[in-house]
Amino acid sequence: MDVTGSGSDDTAMIRLTGVGKTYGDGTAAVQELDLVVPAGELLVLVGPSGCGKSTTLKMINRLIEPTSGTIEIDGRDVTHADPVELRRGIGYVIQQVGLFPHQTIETNVMTVPLLYGESKQTARERAHELMTLVGLEPETYAARYPHQLSGGQRQRVGVARALAADPPVLLMDEPFGAVDPVVRVRLQDEFLRLQRELGKTVVLVTHDIDEAVKMGDRVAVFEPGGRLAQVATPAELLARPADDYVADFVGSTTGLRRLAVTPIDRDQLESLDGVSTGDLAAAVEVGATLEEALAAMLRDDRAVVGVKDGATFLGVLTPGGVHRALRASLTD
Repeated sequence: MDVTGSGSDDTAMIRLTGVGKTYGDGTAAVQELDLVVPAGELLVLVGPSGCGKSTTLKMINRLIEPTSGTIEIDGRDVTHADPVELRRGIGYVIQQVGLFPHQTIETNVMTVPLLYGESKQTARERAHELMTLVGLEPETYAARYPHQLSGGQRQRVGVARALAADPPVLLMDEPFGAVDPVVRVRLQDEFLRLQRELGKTVVLVTHDIDEAVKMGDRVAVFEPGGRLAQVATPAELLARPADDYVADFVGSTTGLRRLAVTPIDRDQLESLDGVSTGDLAAAVEVGATLEEALAAMLRDDRAVVGVKDGATFLGVLTPGGVHRALRASLTD
């Protein structure tokens, strides 16, 4: 199995080769890390506390200097770049948000464009555009201060500020960890929507395997001591852990998690013949996951769910069809 998950050389936006970080007391935070992140991918780094995932993120923008190896962004070795200029071209979002408390929301988002020499008018227009993009209407929130916002709203401002310079790379360190579970799900969904629109190259750190498999195009699992255990798509990671460590980390509920990353399989749909429309849950789109299909059945208290493609009805999915689709996903 390809532990590094190396992507194509032609599409690599971020490349780490033999990267390591050892501190003065001999502690190895990251060891011989080879990792490639293709342009436009959302890669999630996940693992227990102290496994080197946040250290890896900070080495990419040189908040922490590597002791070995090379880090390239778009083909340029960033270990020889000016760190201040490097960071201006990389969006960075942290759990604590890091907003300037004495500045308005508008001014917080304007900070990076102003550093790049944009006029105040252009920076303000960009700030308003991004606030709207993350769901904070400028008319309501531009003149407010961070302490006047909820935790989830402050996190949205942090994302907007990170996007203000339109960076090709976005680094996110536990970005949704400081809010309650309901707000966290909303922020995750909102960010996935933004990512579909913007297509940034994103490296996101989390300790939560559920968040990792929901958010990531691929997931990189770190083990204690700063070693990379496996890189894979969420579906492959859940279906085929590379070793016992990954299997234990992913946990015993992989079957349930696989529901969230397995799309509805058209081959497992059945015809409407013999099924009363009264037995049908509200239809879901064919691009939905098995988890969404089951949720519709439970919500409407129905045994089967209709599946459609826009206005075209394709068939129905039964609990047996869900089981067959899961089994089929293991052999794909």
